[in-house]
Amino acid sequence: MIKAIVTGHSRGLGAAITNELLARDIAVLGLARRPHPDLAAAYPQTLREVAIDLADAAALAHWLDSGALRAWLADAGTVLLVNNAGTIGPVGALSVQDTAGIARAVALNVGAPLVLAAAVAAGVPATVERRIVHLSSGAARRAIAGWSVYCATKAALDHHARTVAEDAVPGLRICSLAPGVIDTDMQTEVRGSAPENFPLHAQFVEMKRSGALASPADCARRLVDYLLAANFGREPVADLREVG
Repeated sequence: MIKAIVTGHSRGLGAAITNELLARDIAVLGLARRPHPDLAAAYPQTLREVAIDLADAAALAHWLDSGALRAWLADAGTVLLVNNAGTIGPVGALSVQDTAGIARAVALNVGAPLVLAAAVAAGVPATVERRIVHLSSGAARRAIAGWSVYCATKAALDHHARTVAEDAVPGLRICSLAPGVIDTDMQTEVRGSAPENFPLHAQFVEMKRSGALASPADCARRLVDYLLAANFGREPVADLREVG
């Protein structure tokens, strides 16, 4: 039996990935601050939801210590972890960034994915295949003015995947995957940024106006195809638009 964990499953790309997995009869454990009532109604037998703020390191540690994750994975033959949850902010030059916002972004964008990856790696017998995907970004590989926190946290996921791949743990594959520019709430937030804090503001507004943003559903289909493919994790850092 394949079982998946998806963070930030209640909206945007996370919801689309969850829907795609459930539609393929893959049971999903969704971790987010809020539930997704429509998915819960459509898949009452295969979707389990946990209300948790993944930016709260203590709350995440408490939940993992409860044994709930190990119990849910007990009958899995293959485990998929999709580290999707993240935040774009704080946006702006270093001098205008909110320090509490920085700490929250690092906890959500880096701390939670690394903790969950380790929990999944250790939470099942070595004979169970484990596939971990970090949702990265082109911003991990390109410095973008106003996005120092986002760029740095996504770059951290890339290097985590590279290093875990070097560990060569039997039965474990990992990839930090940039999905492209998707039409989600995060893009709405980007377009809502103050232009003086984000010099590329006009470029992102134009991408929306011209229809250049990919749909979450299409991205989710391609991502799940790759996650289940024989070549998943061959490269620890990849771009969804380039994998085949």
